[in-house]
Amino acid sequence: MKIKKIAVLTSGGDSPGMNTALRAVVRTCAYNKIKCAGVYRGFEGLINNEIKELETRSVRGIINRGGTMLYSARSEAFRSKSGRKKAYENVIKNNIDAIVVIGGDGSFTGGMIFEKEFNIPIVGIPGTIDNDLYGTSHTLGYDTAINTVMEAIDKIRDTAISHDRLFFVEVMGRDAGHIALNSGIAIGAQDILIPESEVGLDDLIVSLRRSKKLGKTSNIVVVAEGDKTGKSVFELSKKVKERFPDYEIKVSVLGHMQRGGSPSCFDRVLGTKMGVIAVESLLAGKSSKMVGIINGKIELTPLMSAIKGTSKINTELIRVSKIMNI
Repeated sequence: MKIKKIAVLTSGGDSPGMNTALRAVVRTCAYNKIKCAGVYRGFEGLINNEIKELETRSVRGIINRGGTMLYSARSEAFRSKSGRKKAYENVIKNNIDAIVVIGGDGSFTGGMIFEKEFNIPIVGIPGTIDNDLYGTSHTLGYDTAINTVMEAIDKIRDTAISHDRLFFVEVMGRDAGHIALNSGIAIGAQDILIPESEVGLDDLIVSLRRSKKLGKTSNIVVVAEGDKTGKSVFELSKKVKERFPDYEIKVSVLGHMQRGGSPSCFDRVLGTKMGVIAVESLLAGKSSKMVGIINGKIELTPLMSAIKGTSKINTELIRVSKIMNI
């Protein structure tokens, strides 16, 4: 089948660089003299026919903008066969031949099911700050997020030092500790708690006692939200307070600020390359793939592998972090 029109949508949690990838998809379509349609509000917009043709001027001035100009939404209706059938009817109505999905594993799962049911070619671009997809060393938005976290904790450190405080800083990472590990090393954290590392409360207490003995009066502990040392970062801080009653302990949860902001140079370049390859892959007859970066090169990974596989934490960085907290 000759592809004459490609749709693009952003789905799930937003991430810096989504607009960059969107821009690249639209302009690569124009370069190849095919049409491009933007689907607003993800799969929900596909069901509700929120579809608009995009031209090169439609995406002018968005390369430096965070978030997504197409908006994003989670769609319960798309989980049902009837919802997907309605989405397919709108695909046919709008003469769409293939779809680029920018999002995470949930978005890719929906896209994969849709392709299997209705034979609509799908290619995914990994847009998530968590960096938790198999088949790419960097997901789109991850680099920006760790720089945002680093800058925020640098500011927190100023207060920690000024008031001799111990700060627990919670960062995103429900299932993966990439953000916590990399930002923690970058800011010189005393300890870094992530789901992949078995650092327990006792180990943390030993580390804090050692730093106190060495005369350190302020510390930063970076905690991924998926870490199980405590039921929450607040409970963890209370347990530490019981052991160190003379410590002034504060908790800072960075939250959704990590998703926002202008994408970094790395994410702008990555999003552009991924957008180009996504369109070219569809035109070459390749589908049910995710565009990723492996060893510095753009590669294609089956969507099933990207969803079912596990992104591995850099164990060498864990070793380095332990040396640095001496």
